[in-house]
Amino acid sequence: MAKTAERENRERRAELQRYETRVDKKDEQLDTKLAQVEERDRRLGEREAALDVERAKIGQLQEDQKTELARVAALTQDEARTLLLERVEEEMRDIINRRVRDLEAEARERADDKARGIITLALQRYAAEHTAEHSVTAVTLPSDDMKGRIIGREGRNIRALESLTGVDLIIDDTPETVVVSAFDPIRREVAKRALDRLLVDGRIHPARIEEAVNRARTEIDQAIKEAGESAIYEVGLAGLHPDLIKFLGRLHFRTSFGQNVLRHSIEVAHVAGMLAAETGYDVQTMKRAGLLHDIGKAIDHEVEGAHTVIGGELLKRYGFPQAVIDGVVGHHGDVEPITMVGTLISAADAIHAARPGSHSAVVTKYRTRSPAPAEVGTHLPAWDKSSATKAGTRAAT
Repeated sequence: MAKTAERENRERRAELQRYETRVDKKDEQLDTKLAQVEERDRRLGEREAALDVERAKIGQLQEDQKTELARVAALTQDEARTLLLERVEEEMRDIINRRVRDLEAEARERADDKARGIITLALQRYAAEHTAEHSVTAVTLPSDDMKGRIIGREGRNIRALESLTGVDLIIDDTPETVVVSAFDPIRREVAKRALDRLLVDGRIHPARIEEAVNRARTEIDQAIKEAGESAIYEVGLAGLHPDLIKFLGRLHFRTSFGQNVLRHSIEVAHVAGMLAAETGYDVQTMKRAGLLHDIGKAIDHEVEGAHTVIGGELLKRYGFPQAVIDGVVGHHGDVEPITMVGTLISAADAIHAARPGSHSAVVTKYRTRSPAPAEVGTHLPAWDKSSATKAGTRAAT
């Protein structure tokens, strides 16, 4: 028993020794950390004291500046502020009065031109048959049952689609057809693609409609970018601002007199380049003006004014030279061209617009006119028979 008790005592003493060793280590660690904390507090105190000194210096400098200003001006701070405000107010009143008088005089001088411009713009934008033809898009439905699903309970689906896209959906008695109506071709195309996606998916509710419209907008933006880049590549130009490339791409969805405006712009650029090569002008400048001559049509649904003026202001914003701007502003003849570029772009636009098939009404007029030149050839003694062809050449036998 005595040996067992002695062994237990030794074990307990060894264990106590280990505990004492651990406690000593922890005390050492605590002392070290306490010393670090005290050192950190000391440094922070020194920094705070230095900051207080700097704040005092800054405050003293501010007071010295105010005192010096008051001494130099021989005025108090409130008096100097009041005098300054009075002088600024008087100067601004004079500037505003002069500006108002100048604007009134300019308005009187340009009143007649502005009135003619408004009338011309109204006549240009009012084209009843053309608008009816190109402001609606028909969407084919798999069955008439889809009309009710498109309308939704109490009309919530059709209201959501019209609100998100900014178009009008016309659902009438026409079998298996819904008409998308809007003057903006981009909105119309977004609504059509979203509706096609919803018809394929079959799930039509406001949340799904919003998702389909967002995806359609993304697809349209990509298509616009690709169309603009393709047009630049086809014409052989480079260095256009990305925003102008997007505006060009928007013309892919715009039609005018039965023709695609982007395709028309590309062909006018080619014609303008050929005219420049023949007349000795810079081909790249002429192509650039020809490609961008109808750029105003990309935003004329959003900005008031003729597309020539809108296009000119747009190119000024992006720093284009006057020669290119002149070709855009004056290609319809409503503004007198300043440079030869404006005259040649006007000629290129007229050449392309006058060819058969370019405008929807030109083919009929061409067929009406074609017998006249054919008859001229029959009066010549060397010709037995003549006819006018589409390309403008003469075939005779």
